[in-house]
Amino acid sequence: MTPAGGANAGGLSGKAGERISVAITWLEMTRRPEGLHFPLPMNAPVALVRAKAPPASYFLYLYRLVGEDYEWTDRLADDPATLERELAREDMALNTLMWEGWPAGFFLLDWRQAGVCELAYFGLAGATRGQGLAKWLLAEAIHAGWSRPGVEKMTVNTCALDHPSALPLYQRMGFSPVRRTEVERVLTRDIG
Repeated sequence: MTPAGGANAGGLSGKAGERISVAITWLEMTRRPEGLHFPLPMNAPVALVRAKAPPASYFLYLYRLVGEDYEWTDRLADDPATLERELAREDMALNTLMWEGWPAGFFLLDWRQAGVCELAYFGLAGATRGQGLAKWLLAEAIHAGWSRPGVEKMTVNTCALDHPSALPLYQRMGFSPVRRTEVERVLTRDIG
């Protein structure tokens, strides 16, 4: 699931331990974008850094940093050794947005399926939301995703627990919805 930042979308609410139904929207981009460029806000203190074979703890730090407001819990139970092997693959790329010297967002690209780049995770830390970084970071992720030879489409998904701007942002950047599913989730904390 991939938020752009902020409180959960769709007006979902519930108490910790409650089971709720969550809509997931699957999106695709079937053409390499032309001229997709969003400049950084003036004098933004940022850098984009690709991690080479990072430890599982680093990925999970970013995952929690971005996902804590959105019920991102799926990867927390992963075996660290298995997760590290996945992150070390040449067909995976973890990129960190550094803001004033600290990790403030990330995206994870996955090219394991032939011809496809999945934007597996994307988001910003709460402290950087509203700084005008989401469009820039997403454009960087899209360019990086399409940079690998043989890519024919890029995919992403978002859910009703993600930031309300996530789905519209993906669509403005060229992704089109291709299907919608519903899943049951047990909330780990109160939302709404």
